[in-house]
Amino acid sequence: MFRHRLSISSWSLHRCLGPLRWTVWDESSQSQGSATEAQPSEFSLLELPAIAASRGLSCLELCHFHFPSRDDAYLRQLKQAFAEAGVIFHTLLVDYGDISSPDPVRRESDFRYLKEWVDAAAIAGASAVRIVAGEQSPDDAASISRGTQALLELSEYAAGKQVRIVTENFRSLTSTVSSWKAVMEGAGPSISTIVDFGNLAKHEKEEGIRYGAPLAHSIHAKPEYEEDGSIREDRLLELLRMAGQANREAPVSIIFDREGDMWEGIERIKAVILKLDEQSLR
Repeated sequence: MFRHRLSISSWSLHRCLGPLRWTVWDESSQSQGSATEAQPSEFSLLELPAIAASRGLSCLELCHFHFPSRDDAYLRQLKQAFAEAGVIFHTLLVDYGDISSPDPVRRESDFRYLKEWVDAAAIAGASAVRIVAGEQSPDDAASISRGTQALLELSEYAAGKQVRIVTENFRSLTSTVSSWKAVMEGAGPSISTIVDFGNLAKHEKEEGIRYGAPLAHSIHAKPEYEEDGSIREDRLLELLRMAGQANREAPVSIIFDREGDMWEGIERIKAVILKLDEQSLR
């Protein structure tokens, strides 16, 4: 069911890939700024595709804050690294931007900034860019409308570069199933979504997966854990089975963000996911 569509987000290796280069809104300059968070550097982003291939992963999703450069030469190197490894650059995940903001200066500035990442994705060979629908309240219809319209405009721009725009149940605007649905239904078929188990409220988890999985560009498999740190295997398998039955093509990205060795944590989650393949063969 999942063996040939396993992926990870680079967030699952955020203590391995060197500094995190966060993008922040600078009120004083009314533009994007940056904040660097030191992290260990065990390998580079250019080395990751080959490492992923050696671990049986067929796709990768890379967070924008892991990019040390957006120079064309670096992006072409990254594209070549994916090609040599035989791994798909499925999604460039941009973890910044409020295209739902009521402030036109912020909204338009963030929109221009996100277009730059679409340009980078096109050069690096990413099939899609994940855009946050917005940071505003999920109960604000005007914000939902602004975020949806901006997604559509970005999608039109990206289409000319053979890149797709996707969003996710991520951050405030799409933090409830109803607001997520409102964005997706307003955007229509040109926008797909990432479904992240960990971003769904517990009381909406099954409803969210049933809704989002058929529309999914990728599925983020973030497990729940027992108090002793062990994975709640039965619960993860239940959610994966639900998602897998609704979508038999979307990659499944392993999300690990706890303490401890990151590759060991990824492999623990991967082992649970592959149990579904074993069960389907019986």
